[in-house]
Amino acid sequence: MFSIVLFEPEIPPNTGNIIRLCANTGFALHLVEPLGFTLDEPRLRRAGLDYAEWAAVRTHTSWAGCLEALGHPRLVAFTTRASRMPAGFAFAPGDALVFGPESRGLPVEVLESVPEPRRLRIPMRPGNRSLNLSNAVAVAAYEAWRQMGYAGS
Repeated sequence: MFSIVLFEPEIPPNTGNIIRLCANTGFALHLVEPLGFTLDEPRLRRAGLDYAEWAAVRTHTSWAGCLEALGHPRLVAFTTRASRMPAGFAFAPGDALVFGPESRGLPVEVLESVPEPRRLRIPMRPGNRSLNLSNAVAVAAYEAWRQMGYAGS
């Protein structure tokens, strides 16, 4: 259905929460190294609980390797630097929803690999920096899944 791509995630509990989200939605999770933690990190396991066995999680040593493994899907990048919002965007099965590291967001070279119309911003009140990564992924994932009629639920 959909893939979630975390580019260089840094905080283990966020990734653990996203593993749990992927297990419950059927989305695949792709992690682009370097990671800010190891996959056996206790905080990652605690946040993901026992859901890791039901989630398809794969790591990639590079952005290019991730794209190759995914078969060069249609990318949808989430960034505070976009103006378009997810509710006005038509998601399609097979889309890869891409998120950057917690401390800095997606780097320019990754953002530039995604056409402007597929760069989305999750709305929030003026003056705030960003949502927590796992919350942002949940908002985006459920909007994409909602548009597909919650297929597979």
